[in-house]
Amino acid sequence: MQYWIVKSEPDVYSFEQLQNEGRVRWDGVRNYQARNHLRAMEVGDWCLYYHSNIGLEIVGIAQVITAHYPDPTAEKGDWSAVDLAPLKSLNRPVPLAEIKAHPDLQQIGLVRNGRLSVMPLTSAEFSVLLSLADTQI
Repeated sequence: MQYWIVKSEPDVYSFEQLQNEGRVRWDGVRNYQARNHLRAMEVGDWCLYYHSNIGLEIVGIAQVITAHYPDPTAEKGDWSAVDLAPLKSLNRPVPLAEIKAHPDLQQIGLVRNGRLSVMPLTSAEFSVLLSLADTQI
């Protein structure tokens, strides 16, 4: 199993909306590095759901439910999408400031390259973030 962070602006597509709808096609990614991360996702992988621009915090956990496929929203180019389903909300959202201050999280994408919309996490980083969120799966 692999672990990821996916980012969305909550006023565009919030974790609550994902919970209400039950699944979403994660599309519209137009960065090659983030696209390659989408292509590395496998069914069953877990994603921490980060609210960007508004909130700036990790709020939930989603699961990859399809292998990557061609992004139907792409008018040109070689882009990919996956489908995600919600697993659960975090007991306590984890704000970006807390993530940046934690010594064990200095290498994650939110700290090193916050512009990416899809980024990998190690198992240890995922565990630290769940601990900060006071959440177990």
